[in-house]
Amino acid sequence: MGDPAARLFKGRTFTAAELKLVQEVVASCGGLSRQELANTICELVGWCRPNGGLKTWEGKELLERLQAAGLFELPALRPGRPRGARTAVPRTGRGEIQARIVGTVREVAPVSLRPVSTDAERRLWRELVGRYHYLGHRTPFGAHLRYLVQIARPQPAVVGCLQLSSPAWQIAVRDRWIGWTDAARRQHLQQVVNNSRFLLLPWVEVRHLASHVLARMVRQLAGDWSQAYGVRPLLVETLVEAARHAGTCYRAANWIELGLSAGRGRMDRHHQRHGACPKRVFVYPLVPDARPRLRGER
Repeated sequence: MGDPAARLFKGRTFTAAELKLVQEVVASCGGLSRQELANTICELVGWCRPNGGLKTWEGKELLERLQAAGLFELPALRPGRPRGARTAVPRTGRGEIQARIVGTVREVAPVSLRPVSTDAERRLWRELVGRYHYLGHRTPFGAHLRYLVQIARPQPAVVGCLQLSSPAWQIAVRDRWIGWTDAARRQHLQQVVNNSRFLLLPWVEVRHLASHVLARMVRQLAGDWSQAYGVRPLLVETLVEAARHAGTCYRAANWIELGLSAGRGRMDRHHQRHGACPKRVFVYPLVPDARPRLRGER
């Protein structure tokens, strides 16, 4: 974390006075959970997203990083589901294997991306992704949007799921392609969005549907993300496990393949898993001048 008098974390410099305030809050509010502590600290230091929402996930990571540096001891984790465990996946009739859906995009059109907003939609999304996506369901860190992919014909039906979430902090091939310095990445990272889940259900066999959905997603993304979080993204990225998928639908939708990631995963801070699971990195610029704008040149 560097000089304890001023620490840089997630693109924000915390002054010595703010760090002292964090220590005082942790010492005096022992009855609060870690999430409640993070919310309290974010409110006190004004650490918010552009739409005014608190950076709770980032605040929890900051607290854990400061604990690791020996500045204080956080309260013990409360009993419950183990940290990092996947949220329980419901099993209902809506998630069972359905009759095959075959044809072309034209035959099932119009195709829509319906933002997940109700409890019933959240449960359905969680069930479908938990049962049929190879990565399963996990609650993402930070900002995120979820969609149900729906067709209209021969009858309305949910045929897939999408998730957009906060970007990876650092991907070497992406950062080189943009031309980022560390300072520019810290300043503009929030204008990148990660397509962290994409699922078409296994009984859906509609030709070119995957690339059609991706094309709709990039047209819809900027407005939806801006409305939700107050930031208009310039670039969307995705990481595809190289040993499992070729990323054919992303290529068909004109995404740019940049190369392979280091394979560590976004939470491997100590480089213990380097090369363990390299992923193909694809990006799609949402505006023609995305790269210079992400560098802060326009």
